[in-house]
Amino acid sequence: MRVGFFVMNSFKRSIGVILLLSPLTSLASNNWSYHQENDRLTNRSFSFARSPMPRTDLYDDLRLAVACKDNRLHVIIEAGVLIASQGSAFDVDIQIDKQAPVKVPMRTFPDSKRKGYTDQQAKQIADALLSGQSVFIRVNTMIRRVLSGEMPLDDAAAPIKQVYADCGLTAGSTGTAEYSLVNFNDAFSKLSPEQQRVVLDKLKGIMGELH
Repeated sequence: MRVGFFVMNSFKRSIGVILLLSPLTSLASNNWSYHQENDRLTNRSFSFARSPMPRTDLYDDLRLAVACKDNRLHVIIEAGVLIASQGSAFDVDIQIDKQAPVKVPMRTFPDSKRKGYTDQQAKQIADALLSGQSVFIRVNTMIRRVLSGEMPLDDAAAPIKQVYADCGLTAGSTGTAEYSLVNFNDAFSKLSPEQQRVVLDKLKGIMGELH
């Protein structure tokens, strides 16, 4: 009995050591997933569908995401290493299945050197993800290092469509959400005082016509 107890304890300790030494990526989910978080800069909530990590024995640590931020769709790249300095432009090649790769200009976030985004043609890119089986991405960094990764798209539809719903979009639509008061306030705040006066005068005339 004492020998059996010792063997069992040694086996448990060995399993524990193996788990502790195993890389976290090997335990990570291999599925696309839907998330909701708060932006650290604006403290506004946003949602995103995030890809699984690619095989680390073949590719770099990369993730692809489709996000709805401020009622606008974004495509986001996140790397495990430096891409570019904050707020800097860089290029990403995105290839769906065996189609020709598309070069997508992106820009790093103001608070990150490892994450970049684009809100230009984001809907077209996301629609392409919905129609494919796998996506291959290649990131050209500022130090001329090329990062690459391939992720499956088998289960990407549900989380991406949830993000679409958050932005008032549907798959295959024009990619333009209904213009809301949030959109107006955001655009209006970026105008000069003179431009704001012109807009207000026009709105005053429109409102007067409605009464």
